[in-house]
Amino acid sequence: QVQLVDSGGLLVQAGGSLRLSCAASGRTFSSYAMGWFRQAPGKEREFVAAISWSGGSTYYADSVKGRFTISRDNAENTVYLQMNSLKPEDTAVYYCAAGVPGYSGSYYHSRVYDYWGQGTQVTVSS
Repeated sequence: QVQLVDSGGLLVQAGGSLRLSCAASGRTFSSYAMGWFRQAPGKEREFVAAISWSGGSTYYADSVKGRFTISRDNAENTVYLQMNSLKPEDTAVYYCAAGVPGYSGSYYHSRVYDYWGQGTQVTVSS
């Protein structure tokens, strides 16, 4: 069992930066791949970024590639999402998730993640 607590969401101007954090409880954090998803009003939840259990592999949605960076600290049971050059279209509730993807292509799919944070609101003003 893993419990996840997201934090770091704020109101920020376009072009600004934010770092989201996701703190996990439980001693098995390092066994899980971690992902970030987001959901904007009236839209479906979408994949943002993911990282393998070791941190050796990372995956990004095309819309955030080059602007966002996912990282993890297994000693601190925390995963981060550094977001730079923010755009108004990045406005959403951001959720972290933990799961065990079976292959690289599955990191992008919400169904492989078993545990979810409560979400943190990111609002980017133009």
